[in-house]
Amino acid sequence: MRKFLVVLDDSKECLNAMRFAAMRAAHTGGGVVILSVIPPDEFNHWIGVSDIMRAEARERIEAHYEVFAKWMRDKQGVDPELVIREGEPVDEILKQVREDTDVGVLVLGASIEGKGPGPLVTQLTKNAGLLPMPITIVPGDLSKDRLEAIT
Repeated sequence: MRKFLVVLDDSKECLNAMRFAAMRAAHTGGGVVILSVIPPDEFNHWIGVSDIMRAEARERIEAHYEVFAKWMRDKQGVDPELVIREGEPVDEILKQVREDTDVGVLVLGASIEGKGPGPLVTQLTKNAGLLPMPITIVPGDLSKDRLEAIT
């Protein structure tokens, strides 16, 4: 089964990327992998403190994921998979797509802030030649109706 890989982060544009990935998966019989990357700079503390911070970050990610997963299951009939990695976001995304050969499309949300598409889109499009699949960039300000029409 072909999977759509979408990145879960705290950005506003993440929502439309999630919607797009779920809708495309539902329409094509595919799956969704939701990847969240915990940057290493979050844990530059003593070992005990960094372990607690790591656990709290994972709990936050899992809670955030459950909101999207429930919507995907209830509205789209798609049961997403959660992957949590630690490291530099672009490096971890590249590692994930190389390790999971069922991933056929990387879905990213473009920023609506007017200062460019966002750091992930910028960095990953520079590395697009290293990816074994296409990147779909979803504008962060598309309406739900428009997303449904194009998926």
